[in-house]
Amino acid sequence: MSATPPDALLFINPGCAHCPAVLQALGELVKQTLIGKLTVVNIAAHPEQAAEYGVRAAPWLRLGDFTLTGAHSLAELRQWTEWASGEEGTAHYVEHLLKEGGYKQAVAFISADTQRLKPLLAIIADPEATIDVRLGVSALLEAYTNTLALQKLLPQLAELSRHADHRMRADACHLLGLTGSAAARSYVAACLNDASDEVREIAEEAMKELAKAK
Repeated sequence: MSATPPDALLFINPGCAHCPAVLQALGELVKQTLIGKLTVVNIAAHPEQAAEYGVRAAPWLRLGDFTLTGAHSLAELRQWTEWASGEEGTAHYVEHLLKEGGYKQAVAFISADTQRLKPLLAIIADPEATIDVRLGVSALLEAYTNTLALQKLLPQLAELSRHADHRMRADACHLLGLTGSAAARSYVAACLNDASDEVREIAEEAMKELAKAK
């Protein structure tokens, strides 16, 4: 957890069934110094602020860099507070967005700071991640094909290309091929003789992509 607790911005609305519980929980986290500052905005009184943040329904919470909507228990909010900074939290947040159908929000979250790409590899390496989430993460990474942001992940991708699970090795080869970096060729070449047919096939495709790179 970060040494500096995250701040929270909460939008509530009169008649909102879940707002009182979320507000109470956040107040408790402030008392526990897990949240640095809590700002509460009544949408009915300040619709212009709601419009500024694109708030369409309450409760709407900005916790550090994360945006959460709907009902959340004290335990859930405490967990999100702990995740509000650090690579592990970034991976959990992106996974949460993808599970909720928030791909566009995930795109915006990553584009705001491309260093957030690195934690996504933890999802790629997770054999328990659902296929929908894995595909979403792959798409987020593929958006940075032939960019420095993806090339910075070479050490992690190289390690992933040696993973015990052939699915992870295949994903790593695919992404290495998209880096456009000559440094990736040796890692991909090592997969050309992989025990898995799938890995070998993707490695061949990746080598073709790297051959196009300058």
